[in-house]
Formats: sequence, structure tokens, C-alpha cells
Amino acid sequence: MSSATEANVMAAPMTNMSNPSDKTVDAPPPALEPAAPKVVSKWAIHRRMYNWVLSFAHHKHSTAALATLSFAESSFFPIPPDVLQIALTLERRDRSFFYATVSTIASVFGGMFGYLIGFALWSAVSGFFFSYVFKEDVFNNVQSLYQRYDFWCVFIAAFTPIPYKVFTIAAGVFSVSFPMFVLASAIGRGARFFIVAWMLHHYGPPIKTFIEKYFNILSLAFGVVLVGAFALLKLLA
Repeated sequence: MSSATEANVMAAPMTNMSNPSDKTVDAPPPALEPAAPKVVSKWAIHRRMYNWVLSFAHHKHSTAALATLSFAESSFFPIPPDVLQIALTLERRDRSFFYATVSTIASVFGGMFGYLIGFALWSAVSGFFFSYVFKEDVFNNVQSLYQRYDFWCVFIAAFTPIPYKVFTIAAGVFSVSFPMFVLASAIGRGARFFIVAWMLHHYGPPIKTFIEKYFNILSLAFGVVLVGAFALLKLLA
């Protein structure tokens, strides 16, 4: 072994040895201050409710959840039942019209409950609804609409994304004809839910994006055209 090699071998342990006093002691990380609680926006709350509703799509009581949601949305709950109906229908397309029937019946009964709130309980609960469900000026505007277009107000609200709950409660407050209210609700809600069921039954998952993106606009346009057509027939009669 050459003298150069011997020197390297002997030096190797020396390079690996380290003086404990030469070690750099890492300073402990600074204590983290507790993060300030995040302010939850109204949209975030709405989104969590939306996700909570969707979670019932795979629940063993999903049909009961759909009925409950349809009932509640007609008087106070903000998430429309279409969300859960679409999810359930995509899982079982053979039950498309069954889910539409559940949504329609429960929603009409929910509308009747909203009518009862307005008719018998409004003085006691109006403050809650104006604070958390809809604005007072929107509610007051409905009265003038009912005086001119009672049936059409209910039908359009039941069929389109216009808040149906405002009209169900206002119908009771302003003593709108109850049989007319139930009839208009049944036609409007039935048309809405059965159109969704028919589209999903025939076209399946590809139509889901179209419904979510355009259904509200198309339903509004259809409602305007329908009212316009009847108004024109009335003028020509």
C-alpha cells in the first residue's frame, strides 16, 4: 500500500469524528400563534347545505329524505329538491317518474303548510322569515302580483326558480283562494319535476350538466311564453 493510500485510510476516521462542542444545536421552532377563526360566508354555508342534501343520495332512507326536502323547500328550506331528485334518478333511472311523483306530492303539501303559516301564524313568525328566509320588500311586492295574476303567480313560482316559499306564505297572508292555490301548485310543481325526470330517464348522465346549467333559464323563458300566450288568447277572445 502506498504512503498516500495509508495516509488517506488513517485520515478517514479523523474526518468522521466530530467534536460535540462543534455541533450546531437547532433552535426549537417558534410557538405558533392560534389561527384566527375564519369567517364563513353565506355562500359557504349554502354550499355545505347543498353537499349535506346530496349526501342522502346513497342513504337507505333517500326517498324519505327527498319527500322531506320537497316539503321543507316549499316554506322555509333554501335548497331545491331537484338537487336530490337528480342524484337519485341517475342512480335508478327506472324510478325517474316515481321520484318525480314523490317530489310533487310532498312539495304541494309543503306549499299548503306554507299557506297555513301565512294564514294563521304570520303575526308570530314574520320576524323570523324576514330575517332568515326572504326580504320584506320582496314579500310585499308579491301582494300586488297576487291582486292581478293570482293563478299565474303560483304557477310560475312553482315551476321556475323564483322562490316558491315566498308565494306559498304570501298566499295565506293575502287570503288567496285555497283551491286555486293548490291547483296551480300541483300543475307547476308537477311540470317542473316531471320534465326533469323525463330528461334524465331518456338521456341519462349526459343531460345532468345541461339541466344544472340551463334549466332555470329555460323554465323562466317557458313560463313567460306560456303566460304571454294565454294573455294573447284572452285579448283576442
